[in-house]
Amino acid sequence: MKRLFDLVSSLIGLVLLFPVFIITAVLIKKDGGSAFYLQDRVGLNGKTFKLYKFRSMVANADKIGGYSTQVGDPRITKIGKFIRRTSIDELPQLLNVLKGDMSVVGPRPNVPQQVKEYTAEDWQLRNSVKPGITGLAQVMYRSSATMQQRLELDLDYAKRSNLILDIKLVLLTVKQVIVKGGY
Repeated sequence: MKRLFDLVSSLIGLVLLFPVFIITAVLIKKDGGSAFYLQDRVGLNGKTFKLYKFRSMVANADKIGGYSTQVGDPRITKIGKFIRRTSIDELPQLLNVLKGDMSVVGPRPNVPQQVKEYTAEDWQLRNSVKPGITGLAQVMYRSSATMQQRLELDLDYAKRSNLILDIKLVLLTVKQVIVKGGY
């Protein structure tokens, strides 16, 4: 049932948001470089996949700084600030959901280097569910969760994930994006 929810949601999202994809890609291209950013991420059962995002940082940003960003990070471009605040940068992940790499709801996918931040047991539990575009940590804290807060909420989701919780989290995410925005 969750896979059907993911397929229908991602297809509807891709069709309805197609004009947003085109406009965003054109604006990023004007800023120079590729419109899309691909990065290795950890998926279900620790399998890596290529995550799709709109590029919100300068080219080669991961070589300039670390894999996470901070408020006011100078690597974030002008258009990048807007697409991050509105979460438009995450929209290409609908393709990851359609491919089956991700789910609409689940813990945000980690980069492989983050394995060192977890115990073996926590890493295994966290990766026992598909990563998602949004999850408990995003609903509770948006982009400001500490590592510990995110870990606790991701493990909580992995223990009690179900379709009703997913639908509730999608609705709360929409509210969160409209009310609070991002950075």
